[in-house]
Amino acid sequence: MMGKGSVSHNTRTFSAKNVDKERSKYNMEFCHLNIKKVYHELFDDALERYNAKQKRSDRKIDDYYEKIRQSKQEKLFHEVILQIGNKDDTNAKSEEGQLAKEILIEFMEDFQKRNPNLYVFSAHLHMDEETPHVHIDFVPFIRNSNRGLDTRVSLKGALSEQGFKGGTRSAKEWNQWMESEKQELSKVAERYGVRWKQLGTHNKHLSVLDFEKKERAKEVAKLEKAVSNNKAELSHIIYQQVLAENEMEKIKQENEAVRQETTELSATNDLLREQADGLIENREKLMSDNKALEQHQKKLQQDIEKMADSKVALERNIYAYDEDARWQLPEPTTLMSAKTYREKNAMPLVERLKEIVKSLTIKCVNLMVQIKQLKAKVTKQAEDIDFYKSKVHQQYVKLEQLQEKADDFERVKQYVGVDKIDMIVTNARELERIAQSEKQQNRAYGMGR
Repeated sequence: MMGKGSVSHNTRTFSAKNVDKERSKYNMEFCHLNIKKVYHELFDDALERYNAKQKRSDRKIDDYYEKIRQSKQEKLFHEVILQIGNKDDTNAKSEEGQLAKEILIEFMEDFQKRNPNLYVFSAHLHMDEETPHVHIDFVPFIRNSNRGLDTRVSLKGALSEQGFKGGTRSAKEWNQWMESEKQELSKVAERYGVRWKQLGTHNKHLSVLDFEKKERAKEVAKLEKAVSNNKAELSHIIYQQVLAENEMEKIKQENEAVRQETTELSATNDLLREQADGLIENREKLMSDNKALEQHQKKLQQDIEKMADSKVALERNIYAYDEDARWQLPEPTTLMSAKTYREKNAMPLVERLKEIVKSLTIKCVNLMVQIKQLKAKVTKQAEDIDFYKSKVHQQYVKLEQLQEKADDFERVKQYVGVDKIDMIVTNARELERIAQSEKQQNRAYGMGR
């Protein structure tokens, strides 16, 4: 018979009262595909070709599944239910019921092959109701259509392509096809020694139809209630998700602010290290310069001492000039002439005095030059001392500033936490490393080109 089709009932997502859940484990699932995916597989290419031909955008079809779902001419899918016997002669709990199960399984093996225009996406054998039966859900389609999509949904067209042409009211395509499938089921049953007892009617008993309608109505009501509950739960979940996303965004913003501040502090810390290294170098240079000044001062002291020694020696020489006989002009003898006295006594003394004067003059000039140089050096040293005093003062001010920044950095560490600071610094350095690596790769790529 032709069913309305309830996939949730067939898969036992929902179970009616006439279902024995203890025996649901004996059911069989031949296939169960997502119908939307089936529609994409069957009709996406045809839909693309159809839309490409349309010059007006309002004639294009965005979603073929939705179009058929809202259609009044075609259904999304059709269902056929095939059953052997009834609850009295072929009860699912009996041996006859087990035999019927085997027959239905073999019948299903070639169903899709016999019906190439009926895409079976869901097929289930039920053994948890009174009588074994199979639900077959399929999407009927035709190819090479001259109207609409070249591959489209059409039950009449699908059955017609399989050779079932419409005739009288009682011999429509569906009735012809159903009779054919019953004959196929009968052939399988005969191989198991079961003959089809035709009762001369294709209509089910009215009470059974009414019962199934009521059961399906109950199923629909329960499903609608479940959907309503799920919608409420989904709304609550969405609300919670929005709150969580807002909270996450807030955390991200706070984390970004902390990351930026930490990056700045990290940069400041690096600057502090560089400046500290510079201060150490300056300190070492100052110490080296101070040592050089001390050595220079010692040398000046030695030069002064030498000059003092020269003064003492000069004073001794001057005293010698007064006392030493070599520097005295002797009295002339009685018979010595003035010329002889001049040549033998006066002129030699004058020559010696000239040499002494020359030597003293040279020494005085040298001393004046040395004194001038020493004065220049003393002036330069005084300027250097003033310069280094200024540098020391500047370094002291910088040290105070650096210490203040270091204290601020320690306060941030205490407020944020050392672990978090370390993590952020590590992440920042990793980002810098990645950026540097990308720059190098881009540079290498540019050179390669």
